[in-house]
Amino acid sequence: MLDAAIVGVSGFTGIELLKILTSHKEVNISYIASRTFVGKNIGDVYPLFKAVCEMECEEMDAEKMDGCDVVFLALPHSVSMDIARQIHRAKIIDLSADFRLKNVNTYEKWYEKEHAAKYLLKEAVYGLPELYRGEIKKTRIVANPGCYSTACILPIIPFIEKNVIQDDIVADCKSGVSGAGKTLREELQFSEVGENFYPYAISGHRHAPEIEEVIKRYTNRNIELTFVPHLIPAMRGIIATIYANINRELKDEDAYEILGEFYEDEPFVRVRKNVPQIKDVRGTNFCDVGAFVKNGKIIFVSAIDNLIKGASGQAVQNMNIMFDIEETEGLAPYPFYP
Repeated sequence: MLDAAIVGVSGFTGIELLKILTSHKEVNISYIASRTFVGKNIGDVYPLFKAVCEMECEEMDAEKMDGCDVVFLALPHSVSMDIARQIHRAKIIDLSADFRLKNVNTYEKWYEKEHAAKYLLKEAVYGLPELYRGEIKKTRIVANPGCYSTACILPIIPFIEKNVIQDDIVADCKSGVSGAGKTLREELQFSEVGENFYPYAISGHRHAPEIEEVIKRYTNRNIELTFVPHLIPAMRGIIATIYANINRELKDEDAYEILGEFYEDEPFVRVRKNVPQIKDVRGTNFCDVGAFVKNGKIIFVSAIDNLIKGASGQAVQNMNIMFDIEETEGLAPYPFYP
């Protein structure tokens, strides 16, 4: 059994991690930390854990973390790197953006914080298993991808690699409000979100440079990404609709075949002939992808649960790979329905 620590257990991703790991056959949760609820029983804070997990939330203690086999850092950006550099033995899966970008200047520009653990960037592996499984197996530090990044990279990467699409790509993405975290903000109140739908961060979103950098590293292609996220009146889920010009004649069947060949052996990518929908992936670690050709363009559609494949589920998938556990262990095979 692996001894696991969840640091930042009271946020949305921390809660999801706790939900997943309490049913994981190979994991013993030995330490949970929360700056907000120190000394409180997690079952009292969140009644969903009553009679399932009655652990006490502790202060952040790097020595206790390092006594575990694996540490999940479900912390805000710039906080994770300060903790990570104090952990020397345990394997780390960081759900923040602190180790996703190899280019320090890019990180400091978008996150407006000097990177405090630059020396760890060389060691960290981008935790998208479908692209970097071999490296994930060998590393001590995994940088869990962003939710939008996961939804955008997976459908388009096979076509970039085969030089089927041109470099100018438009990504029109929609996310439920849980993607913004639990911090109280006026624009996230029910009265603002309910029966509403709007774009945000039009001038630039942090996941755009992440997508561009990962594609560059994997394919050696520089893409020009126009990325516009939207907030939808839903609790969870992401739909990414992505547009690209094609370099050669292509039919829907050809696009389906390219996706199917690339993801043939992947347990969590489902290639769809019909249009992916959020309802088919909510509560699962699946990414449903489809590609459709129209008027000399290809339209990609992908759907994920932003808290599972976009965060905590993918983190557990990475843990399974790092410790040579069955990759699907602990990850629910069926979505919430209805």
